[in-house]
Amino acid sequence: MKGGLFTLYRLFGRFRSMLSELEQGLFEHFPTDLATASLIASGVEREGLRVYLGKIAYLVQLISRDIPLGLAEVERARAIFDWLWRSKPNRYKSGGNFTLTEVIDAQLGEGEWVGNCLGLTTLYNSLAQRLGIEAVVIHLENAFGRGPHVLSRLHTDKGSVEIENILPQGFDYRGHLSNSEREEWGRHELVADIYFSKGNTLLFGGRPWDAIDDYDKALHLNPGYINVYVNKGIAISQIHGKGLTRALE
Repeated sequence: MKGGLFTLYRLFGRFRSMLSELEQGLFEHFPTDLATASLIASGVEREGLRVYLGKIAYLVQLISRDIPLGLAEVERARAIFDWLWRSKPNRYKSGGNFTLTEVIDAQLGEGEWVGNCLGLTTLYNSLAQRLGIEAVVIHLENAFGRGPHVLSRLHTDKGSVEIENILPQGFDYRGHLSNSEREEWGRHELVADIYFSKGNTLLFGGRPWDAIDDYDKALHLNPGYINVYVNKGIAISQIHGKGLTRALE
């Protein structure tokens, strides 16, 4: 019995102890700044956060130079989108970068491709927010026949504009409007998806214990994210299958 209780503690009871210093702040007082939250979820420590926030500020500065003053919100949103594609045409890669750190580095020239749909959407929304535009996220359970997918969405007085970050002509994209498996996400859910993706990388890399840590972080931010529960169950099954529970007892 004692061993069984210890196993349950390992699985479910160590949330705070597995958080970094920055993550403790993230979960206690979620930042309004998406870039900050996404960088912490991506795994930066305090000095790394300072460095990457500097890189974000540099990108904002570059974009600002090319955006004419006086543009309406939708026109500014399009200008940001166009600038990103102009400055780095090789943007989307399935299975590519998803952490904001990797995506920022790729956008600034380190790497041939910038990222996958999660990485590109996080970057776009982070930069748009810094430039005064609050975009949300649309999560699709299945898109393009490839499975789960995310994109940006902008709400305006004249309606909504969807922004498909994986396509060069993706601004005001209408191809997902009839998709019935769609859900609107805010900052918490988007950051949860970064943790979910990190957990998946660990799970498929043979590290189920570490995957569970990231799945728990994802569920703390988005308790209704069914896919996380499914993959966490797979991780627990792997642990039991390998006999790791007995070893811990």
